[in-house]
Amino acid sequence: MNAFTSRSSTVPEHDLSGEKKIVTTVYALQAASFLLGFTYFIGILINYLQRPVVAGTWLESHFQWQINTFWYSLLWGFVGGFTLFWGVGYFIVIADVIWMIYRIAQGWSNLARDQPMYQAGGPFQS
Repeated sequence: MNAFTSRSSTVPEHDLSGEKKIVTTVYALQAASFLLGFTYFIGILINYLQRPVVAGTWLESHFQWQINTFWYSLLWGFVGGFTLFWGVGYFIVIADVIWMIYRIAQGWSNLARDQPMYQAGGPFQS
């Protein structure tokens, strides 16, 4: 061990296993919403109630990802529902479902690898 060795490697980090279980639960509730729609609303409720618990940790990015997924999917679901009459709504609803599946899978995958969302240099970042 030399003078430049990181001391943080010897200092234990705050155990985030409990907070990680909360994030996992919300992803599971979002996934279950395809069969039981009400679980989507339970998930967003957990996000808002538990947000202070993950504040300042890398898990906060997952909460923001989940919250954004909820609100944008709800918006596009309503737009798709209102435009079903004209036929275009079917495409909007299908695109919304595919986008939701992507968001849940991407988030859960990053969580499993202990990676935050919205990483610099990602495919949708400048």
